[in-house]
Amino acid sequence: VVPRDFIERAETVICHCDPERFGFLYRLLWRLRSEPKLLSIATDPDIRRLEAMEKAVHRDIHKMRAFVRFRKIGEGPDERYVAWFEPDHYIVERNADFFVRRFTGMRWTILTPHASADWDGERLAMGPGAAKRDAPAEDDAEALWRTYFENIFNPARLKVKAMQKEMPKKYWRNLPEASLIPDLIAGADKAASDMIARMPTSPAPHHAKVKAKHWPTPEPSDVAAPEADDIPELREEAKGCRRCPLWRDATQTVFGEGPENADVIFVGEQPGDQEDLAGKPFVGPAGKVFDSILDDAAIDRHKVYVTNAVKHFKFEPRGKRRIHSKPNAGEIQACRWWLDKELDLVKPNLVVALGATAAQSLLGKAVPITKMRGDVVEREDGLRVFLTIHPSFILRIREQEDKEAERERFLQDMRKVKQLMGA
Repeated sequence: VVPRDFIERAETVICHCDPERFGFLYRLLWRLRSEPKLLSIATDPDIRRLEAMEKAVHRDIHKMRAFVRFRKIGEGPDERYVAWFEPDHYIVERNADFFVRRFTGMRWTILTPHASADWDGERLAMGPGAAKRDAPAEDDAEALWRTYFENIFNPARLKVKAMQKEMPKKYWRNLPEASLIPDLIAGADKAASDMIARMPTSPAPHHAKVKAKHWPTPEPSDVAAPEADDIPELREEAKGCRRCPLWRDATQTVFGEGPENADVIFVGEQPGDQEDLAGKPFVGPAGKVFDSILDDAAIDRHKVYVTNAVKHFKFEPRGKRRIHSKPNAGEIQACRWWLDKELDLVKPNLVVALGATAAQSLLGKAVPITKMRGDVVEREDGLRVFLTIHPSFILRIREQEDKEAERERFLQDMRKVKQLMGA
């Protein structure tokens, strides 16, 4: 009996361009007779080869779906869309149903060197391979498409290596927009600088009325130190905090969350845009990175306390967006009162400072995070503070390889935290 998994995987691998694929699959089939668990042995050379061939075919299928560009020929009853594509593997027939589902209402033909697929609106027909000259060179819509592509290009998010990984240069010769890419890359730095230099726009005139209606301002609290006996009471007191001007523009106070008997407290910088709206710490993009790495380090977020050095979102408005702005020393000092009270109530054995702002708040002075990363600093009160980066730093790295390396470093930091928690 042949495992169903082998049949499904063989149907994929048979599309590979390797001329030895049939002999290779036969060898696997023969081995499965005496090694029924062969497919689960990831270290076996044949299985590694099988997985590599599968991955190559699946990637080629994905690239075909992403980079096929149809060109219109004919008008009225004779209207048809024709595309030329150069896949690495024999994937046209395997991929044709996708294009039927996506473009059911069109009559189209996809030409490749290996095979062709033709859909007349009712029936799919496979045919022989073709040459590039058999496909139209250009159509009237391509100038419009290039204009659209040029205007949606975001120079601030340009990552050349990542782009070329997802859109290898071998596909460029058949993409209408590819002629724009070199100039867009060359001018990206200046375009990004121009974007940053633009003045932020003010909120719409009716913003104040909307805010007053939907986000009522709490009554001011006294400036005296909070007298709460537990975290829920402290959270309620913090809703009326007026210790610095940040409360005026923020949606709400974003207080810490977690068990009051947690062994460790993670302290970030300040809430971001999504945290400000949700009223919860670390739920935005950086929070997702944080959760993922905690999970990889076997740290249960539900068993730790998570908070920020500054409890209100500081930002600059730019159009319809709110861009994060780093809190200053006065704002950090004003909010330190709340953080100290959280530390008093939770009484952790360890505090993790995520970034320079958190470290400054916890230690009372600025420290070089990059030099002291991974160090444990003991405060005068005996509390241990572990220093590392903020997870948002990982998100700001452009190159994918560097991003993955930094994520691995942060994971190692969290594994050290796990060991310190156990100690």
